[in-house]
Amino acid sequence: MKIRVVSSKEEINTLSPNEEIVHLAFRPSNTDILSLIMKCPDVKALHIPASYKRTISNSVMMYLKMKGIELLEGDVWGHRKDINEYSEVSQGIYDRIDQYRNNGMPDDDVIEKLVRETRLSPDFVSFLVKNR
Repeated sequence: MKIRVVSSKEEINTLSPNEEIVHLAFRPSNTDILSLIMKCPDVKALHIPASYKRTISNSVMMYLKMKGIELLEGDVWGHRKDINEYSEVSQGIYDRIDQYRNNGMPDDDVIEKLVRETRLSPDFVSFLVKNR
């Protein structure tokens, strides 16, 4: 799964309309989030750092919920935007999800185990497990 990393509000206009997950590496305003949703109508999730998530207004949170767009907390560790504008979730993480599920592990335990094993946030791991 590819995550489009956006470093500034000016980059929102450069997004492809078919982006599904977008990481906002800047503190977005309500207008920025609404512009992004209009630019990318198929977006499934917005991924933002924890400190930025706390500043999102309740009205935008409600709008995202109505649109079925998840607001995920977390960072994109070690990603260099100057090399690639996308960060990718490795196939190994999906393989581990499948392995744990095949062993009969409940999704809550899969999420807890992957959060410990990876540097991914619980919100993001939960999204990956749910959409696998």
